[in-house]
Formats: sequence, C-alpha cells, structure tokens
Amino acid sequence: MSDTHPAGKVRYGGFLQAVRLILFILYFSAGSIAIVASEFIGSPLYFYNKDLFYAYISLTKQSFGTLVTTGTQWWTPTTIRISGDKSVRGQIRITEDGLLECDFPERMVFIANHQLYSDWLYIWWIAYAARMHGAVYIILKESLKWVPIVGWGMQLYGFIFVARNWAKDQERFKHRLEKIAAKDRKPQDRPPMWLLIFPEGTNMCPNARASSKKFADKMGIKNPDHVLLPRVTGLQYCLQQLDESVEWVYDCTMAYEGIPRDKYGQDIFTLRAQYLQGRPPKSVNLHFRRFRISEIPYNDTKKFEQWMRDRWTEKDEMMETYMQTGRLPGDDEEVEVLSNGGTTNPGKKVGKTPTAKGNVVETAVKLRNWFEVPKIFMVPM
Repeated sequence: MSDTHPAGKVRYGGFLQAVRLILFILYFSAGSIAIVASEFIGSPLYFYNKDLFYAYISLTKQSFGTLVTTGTQWWTPTTIRISGDKSVRGQIRITEDGLLECDFPERMVFIANHQLYSDWLYIWWIAYAARMHGAVYIILKESLKWVPIVGWGMQLYGFIFVARNWAKDQERFKHRLEKIAAKDRKPQDRPPMWLLIFPEGTNMCPNARASSKKFADKMGIKNPDHVLLPRVTGLQYCLQQLDESVEWVYDCTMAYEGIPRDKYGQDIFTLRAQYLQGRPPKSVNLHFRRFRISEIPYNDTKKFEQWMRDRWTEKDEMMETYMQTGRLPGDDEEVEVLSNGGTTNPGKKVGKTPTAKGNVVETAVKLRNWFEVPKIFMVPM
C-alpha cells in the first residue's frame, strides 16, 4: 500500500516511527497533564467567583488549543486551503508570512461535515486563527468523558457529552446551554462561545453510510454521495435554547485530498499513517459560509429538517466539485494580505498571495509565536 497511498510512500521507517510515537506521547501527555493540573488548581475559584473561574478555564482551553495546533504542525504538516462564499467575504485574511487570520464573531454555532477523527483539530486551529481558541465548546460522545486525564479536562471545559439517547441527552443539553447562552446578561457582557456540532453524528464510514442510506430510503429522499444525512434534533434544540443570544451559524465543508470515490478517509488517513508514517493528506480543504440564525426555521421541525437537508445537498455538490476539480468553490473577492499581521493592527493591503485565487488561500497550521508553547506547562496568570 505504501506505493499506492494518496500521500505517497512511507516517509519514516520503523525506528523513526517508534521515535515519533514516543515523542508524540510524551509531548501530548505532558501537555495534557499540565493543562488538567492547572484546571484543578483553579477549580476553587468556582466557589469564590464563577466569572473568574470561567475566565481561568478559558485560559487553560487556549493552552489546549496551542497543544493541538503544535501537534498538528509538527507531526502532520500539510497544505491547508481556506475558501468561503460571499457571506464571509472579508473575514478570511493572511499575513505576509503565511499566518491565517479569521475575523469571525466571538459567539457562534459552528457546524461541519465529519470526514475524519482529526476534523476537530483543524476546527480548533481555525478558532486559534480567530483568537477564539479559549471559547470552544464541543458536543461529543459520552464514552470520551471517561478517557483518563483528557476526559477530566473536557468535563471542566463544559463540553456536552451525549449518549445518543435524546431522553437522556436533553437534560444535559439544557443545563449546559443555559450557562453558555447567558441570557441573564446584556449582549455585550456575554462571554465568547464557539459551539461545535457535527450534525452527521459520526465520521464517514461504511456503517454510517449504510445507516444514512437506510434513513434516506425510508424518507424517500436521495442519499448524498459524499456526506451523511444530518441529524437535526440536537442542533435544533441548541438553536432553540441559545435563541437570540447568538446571531450566526457558521458552516464548514471539509474535504481531504486523496480520498477516492466510494472510499473512506478513516481507512486511508489512519492515525498511524498521519502521525507516525508521515503520510497526512496532501491538502486539507475548508470552505466557510454563514447563516443568520433568525432566518433559520428552527422552531418548525419539518421546515428545519428540510433546511438542513438543503444545506447538506449543497455540501454534497461542493464535494462533487472537489472530486472533479481538486478545489472547493471560492468567492470572487481577492484575499487580503496583511503587511504586519494582527487583527488589532491589520496593516495595509498589499495584494494577494501568489497561491490565492479569489477567496481561496493556501497556508499551513502553525503558531503565531513560539513563546506560546511554554505557557502550556504553566498555571495561567
């Protein structure tokens, strides 16, 4: 398989794979232990001042965002292509030295199709590029709650763990969403919040695709070719509970280079292939668009189901375009390049990057400053 793998031949042999595995385990474990220890150290703040506690936890969440960003940068470097339609025009920028900047809002619901287990790593990096990596909340499987160390940290982060049993999950949703909605506060006083949801419920795989087809046949609708039919109950409930406390839903379509038709990324870009063998996808492609929540019919179940299916049909069409051209669609607006970077001091517009075409830009996952790495291992101040 090493000669036919879409990412090319195995880059690292057995000995180097073992070294990479040891280094990754050491780095990720040490970082995770340090971050979770910091969370526990700050836990008494909850009983003294809840706002101070959540601000402290947000700082530890930033450290975890730095941890996963460096892990991706060092172990699975690849080309990242970012594009968007006109709804996000002007919100995607790049600095002269290739750093991505996303001028996305502080509060949003973030939805995406689910291709690989590593999807959330790239989305957390997008939050990092928007300086919102301390505001990420994820809805994920209940089993992850009990993963040693990391699971404990995710519980303190306020993530929502689901058992895929709505009668059981609804109360959990309600409890957490009431906190992050912060409706008792003025809009300008509500804390930043990016709520990440994968409406498909799981990544693309044979069992999931079979379930999607079964549901499509039952409903008398077409089963998508490149994505799974979305599940709407959890997302609908989130929008209903968050209501006017959040203005936007941001949608991301994710496509990985090298996945053939009727094949599954999980079988090609395994954790071993990506992190040990040095065979990540040659490119990861992300396309963004946004929708105003007040214009989404989330209070009418049938209309909302149709609205979601329409959005996923559009995703499927974008994925088909990608299969044929190797590119997700982009807007016709030029990408802005910042001469000195930074959302607080953007500099002047100096043209578009050599690899940019319209609102499509090529970059890579990387940190803004290496001084962020030691902060992973420090108690936030």
